[in-house]
Amino acid sequence: MDRLLTVDRVAMLRHVGIFAETPGRVLAGLAGALTEESFVAGEAVIRRGATEDWLHVVTSGTIEIIREDGRIRADAPVVVGDLAVLDPQPRSATVLAVTDVAALRLAKADFDEALESRPEIARGVILALVERLREKREPHP
Repeated sequence: MDRLLTVDRVAMLRHVGIFAETPGRVLAGLAGALTEESFVAGEAVIRRGATEDWLHVVTSGTIEIIREDGRIRADAPVVVGDLAVLDPQPRSATVLAVTDVAALRLAKADFDEALESRPEIARGVILALVERLREKREPHP
């Protein structure tokens, strides 16, 4: 994966719901805290039961979120693992790369710092959680 410029990272963050209302200067600060990662098709991005304290902004590719109550496929851009930055408990879902996936990882400490200074991020998180509750899931075999 080619290393992304700050401006590219900011543009990607703007396309995901939890950061959509966040000013560019705040996103530029967050952009420096992001770690670029890549996953090959079939690889786990997140494993159910793992205790981790970061989220991923999937910037390219398709993922499948597998929970006890069903499965959801999602194309980039999408955020996964956002509950872990709010409350680092064991992961409630496995997220698999359906295709090759590029993602940006954001740690809880960096998320918390941004959240404290920018209430619009909290609003974005709440809206993302509400959307997740309303999503239709395919039954899990």
